[in-house]
Amino acid sequence: MAKVEVETRGDVAVLKLSNSPVNALAHGVREGLQAALAAANADPAIMAIVVTGEGRAFSAGADITEFRSGMKPPGLGQVIDGMEASGKPVVAALNGLALGGGLEVALGCHYRVASPAVSQLGLPEVKIGILPGAGGTQRLPRIIGVEAALDMIVSGNPITAAAAARAGLVDRIAEGNVVDAAVTFARELIVSGTGPRRASDKTIDAAAVPAGLFDKKRASLGRHPSGPLAPKNCIAAVEASVVLPFRDGLKRERELFAELAGSPYARALQYAFFAERQAANIPDIGAEVKPREVKSVGIVGAGTMGTGIALAFLNAGLPVRIVETAQAALDKGVARIRETIESNVARGRISADEGKLRSANLTPSLEFKALSASDLIIEAVFEKLALKTQIFGKLDAIAKPGAVLATNTSTLDVDTIAAATKRPDDVVGMNFFSPANVMRLLEVVRGKATSKDALATAMAVAKRIGKVGVVSGVCFGFIGNRMLEAYLEEVQAMLLEGATPSEVDGALEAWGLAMGPNAMMDMAGLDVGHHIRQEHQISDERRRLYRFTDAIVGMGRHGQKTGGGYYKYGGDRKRQADPEMEAMIRAEAAAQGVAQRRPEAEEIVERCLLRLINEGAQILDEGIAMRASDIDTIYLTGYGFPAWRGGPMWQAENIIGLKVAADKIRGYEKVHGARWTVAPLLDRLAASGGKLADAGAEQKPA
Repeated sequence: MAKVEVETRGDVAVLKLSNSPVNALAHGVREGLQAALAAANADPAIMAIVVTGEGRAFSAGADITEFRSGMKPPGLGQVIDGMEASGKPVVAALNGLALGGGLEVALGCHYRVASPAVSQLGLPEVKIGILPGAGGTQRLPRIIGVEAALDMIVSGNPITAAAAARAGLVDRIAEGNVVDAAVTFARELIVSGTGPRRASDKTIDAAAVPAGLFDKKRASLGRHPSGPLAPKNCIAAVEASVVLPFRDGLKRERELFAELAGSPYARALQYAFFAERQAANIPDIGAEVKPREVKSVGIVGAGTMGTGIALAFLNAGLPVRIVETAQAALDKGVARIRETIESNVARGRISADEGKLRSANLTPSLEFKALSASDLIIEAVFEKLALKTQIFGKLDAIAKPGAVLATNTSTLDVDTIAAATKRPDDVVGMNFFSPANVMRLLEVVRGKATSKDALATAMAVAKRIGKVGVVSGVCFGFIGNRMLEAYLEEVQAMLLEGATPSEVDGALEAWGLAMGPNAMMDMAGLDVGHHIRQEHQISDERRRLYRFTDAIVGMGRHGQKTGGGYYKYGGDRKRQADPEMEAMIRAEAAAQGVAQRRPEAEEIVERCLLRLINEGAQILDEGIAMRASDIDTIYLTGYGFPAWRGGPMWQAENIIGLKVAADKIRGYEKVHGARWTVAPLLDRLAASGGKLADAGAEQKPA
């Protein structure tokens, strides 16, 4: 139960926030803190107060589930104001992370002592579309200076205890137990007669603030990951701390907070926060299913994907054996891995000792038998079914009993690959996204024979290496790439209709996508998609739409790596419009009899988004995805979809409306034909008033 525990140490009261696991500032904690502060101030025997947290956290901030239900009084700002008004010195003992409202509590304390191990002190509210709403934007600038506070609040990035001490946010770094150190500090204040030091009493010298600071910050925002509104309101709130008295600044902060709290961007970001965590919950796998122990990892293939996967595990401290069939390929892959590690050392991202450890944990080999002791073996070879089934036959013969065998396929049938072994229950898909050591998404594919503990192992491994694991069933392309095929198909259609690659990409990037589809395909390599289309049976319609792209692949235009694809590229690899390619597209359109028109930006975005939504609804209906939020998590973490837009399924439900979406799809079907057939689930929900959020939540991937 959320509460505040009180311990009396002579003339010092120690108030401990107690709400496992991270001491979120839920209603019970706020009530308890307010009551404990009042009692300590009323007790003549108490001369100072220490506030700390239970366990490894001071407080991770607000309980954001209350954002949905509404916060009961007392509000956090009210509690902090009361704490700051205390007539007795209040010292924060920062025993662990202090984020958001947790740091705002610390700012409301008169003094701060921190454990040297504290790695996260920050105000990350902007990352969920809001701003610090309990005085953080007014107190932090008064404590560490306007410029430093502005950077922390607009980025949302935390700092360490050591950095906080240098900035003046922390008064003392504790030696030994931080609560003991804070009590000692409090007694020093008592003995010296030093009273409360309130941030609200400080005034900011506006003349000392760099000229044009706020305008420059606004101009530098660019494509902020939290969207167009939250960072601007954060800047305005900090600006208020300079131009307004403290109490008026608090009022302005509340106004700016309220504007954000009701925005679709904040709702989308908070949805994304919960969706990512929900993805780890698999309905038919309970706590009784234990992941297998993974102490070592084997990787087949030292190409781009194999080396990226190896780095992901080496970065997590796991020993890796990587196998190739040719010495030159092996040497090239190992060199790439070691160069990346050395680059991270040179840039100060890791220590030299850590770099040496990661390099030492890598064992290259030309022998499959080198993988025989590995707990997890991941195949990462060329996307060809015959090759992958051959490799799994070999792995079946040499892998130890109980080893999890994973394929990194992005499109192929995991069940067919598993059937090449005598242990299909040990086989699972682990679809990494390139570059595998950077991208957060790991699509975990559950085959029809995959055992529960093998699946649980893959999901546990995803978390261990810092990935977001999302479960998919088996189908062509699984969730992400199957939807991507529908999206890219529509892009091909619009190119033939007369839109240029730059117009398509510009419209989608202006809407918020990290990269437009044509630039993305050029970066990935047009030959990759071409090979997949050759490997699989596709409809005549899709083959027609891709005829131009397949033709330029045949010309040797594979994208960035060849200096030309949809765009042309110089030495800096920056894309440039290519009139020659645009003319070739128009010639192909003429050959196919496609009338030329120039779709407007709004239509480009709408058609791409609706194709994603429609395919996602079909995937959900088939049980390939367990829930709509899993589909969104895949697009937010692996495909550059902006978190402040919530994901394609969230857009359908909350912005477009399911009935409107279904009607628009039917309208496009009349113009463009069968590829626009509305998904039955979307049709049913539009007619019944149902919700995607309620569809498929308990379905299990086949």
